[in-house]
Amino acid sequence: LGIKPEVSAITESAMRGEIDFRESLARRVALLKGLPVSALQRVYDERLRLSPGAERMLDRFHAAGAHSLLVSGGFTFFTERLKTRVGLHHTLSNVLDVNEGTLTGRVAGDIVDAEAKAGALRDLRGRLPAGLAVAIGDGANDLPLFRAADVSVAYRAKPVVRAQATHALDHSGLDGVANLFA
Repeated sequence: LGIKPEVSAITESAMRGEIDFRESLARRVALLKGLPVSALQRVYDERLRLSPGAERMLDRFHAAGAHSLLVSGGFTFFTERLKTRVGLHHTLSNVLDVNEGTLTGRVAGDIVDAEAKAGALRDLRGRLPAGLAVAIGDGANDLPLFRAADVSVAYRAKPVVRAQATHALDHSGLDGVANLFA
């Protein structure tokens, strides 16, 4: 659609903590008004790439009996496909509002913001046997999630996020997170 620079600028500003996530999300989703839902599949197929080491990290954690939760300020269209693709146990993300196969430019239902991310982790912890909760994030909207976890990992993150994390990984893949517990 030719809106990538505008979407990227809004996203970066939110990840640096300069604008509220809810405002950022509303502004970015509004730019998608009129887009056919079929275009999302093309984005998934052609553009979505896992971070290096993501599958190895999940395989190692799952082999150790860990439950995985992907909480994202992104969209269910993508997180549900990732759940199936990499064997995630749980996901929570935003639902794009659709009317007759076209995006309306709005989010349907509650917005998954920083507090919703932390709440999802606390909720999952309450339903599972006691254990270590590890949170991985890169933007300012992950800071409440970090506070809800026992261990937080800033992965290729903004400086404000690295400063508040238990660990920071800037040069390895996500499988480096599993190495922290080896």
